[in-house]
Amino acid sequence: MFGVQEHAVSDGAGVDKISQSDGVSVAAHLGVLGMTGMTAYFGLLDVGRVQPGDTVLISGAAGAVGSVVGQIAKVKDARAVGIAGGPEKCGMLVEELGFDAALDYKSEDFRSELRKHTPDSVDVFFDNVGGQILDLALTRLARGARVAICGAISQYNNTAPAPGPSNYMMLLVSRATMAGFLVFDYVDRFPEAVADMSKWLAEGRLKSIEDTVTGDIGSFPDMLARLFRGQNTGKLVLELER
Repeated sequence: MFGVQEHAVSDGAGVDKISQSDGVSVAAHLGVLGMTGMTAYFGLLDVGRVQPGDTVLISGAAGAVGSVVGQIAKVKDARAVGIAGGPEKCGMLVEELGFDAALDYKSEDFRSELRKHTPDSVDVFFDNVGGQILDLALTRLARGARVAICGAISQYNNTAPAPGPSNYMMLLVSRATMAGFLVFDYVDRFPEAVADMSKWLAEGRLKSIEDTVTGDIGSFPDMLARLFRGQNTGKLVLELER
């Protein structure tokens, strides 16, 4: 909130002081216990209204938000199917984070793999990517499905208007709902989410995945660009050199 700078002047209002006495890294307080974790928590539980036994499909699943969404789905006894780029990221989702399946959108078999791993359709689609992935996911919706629009990173750098999803009529056919949300709408409930997430971390049911790079303030533009190239896994953190 203070911008990209080393120092800022504040009266302390709205600023959380982070302590490492709880055994959780500072980076985790920026990720799983920070804004991205809050986004995953409220997006899946309040917007997606996940239920035990649901199949939850997550785009951008190896990112800061998506990696947490899938883990919360497992905590809530749902199936977690992630979409990520490359076998390394997909392997991490299944082997380290406990996703039921991870699909490589770069693979030639992606469409058939999506059908294979969502045989009973998708109850919740948590979308961080937009574009063609969103359009394809709409064809897999179960009756009464919920689509939570968190972001559309595939579209942010477009130089021309992005076309809308051509499969939007599947919302009608499936009696589904699609809703966008901003995590700032839930600020007054952050303590509730942090309490739950801290408990799951302590129990080992939730892992904090961070991609930390050391540099200076001048490193920030290149760091930010890594997000759009899909080069990060988990929460991307710039740790300033001391």
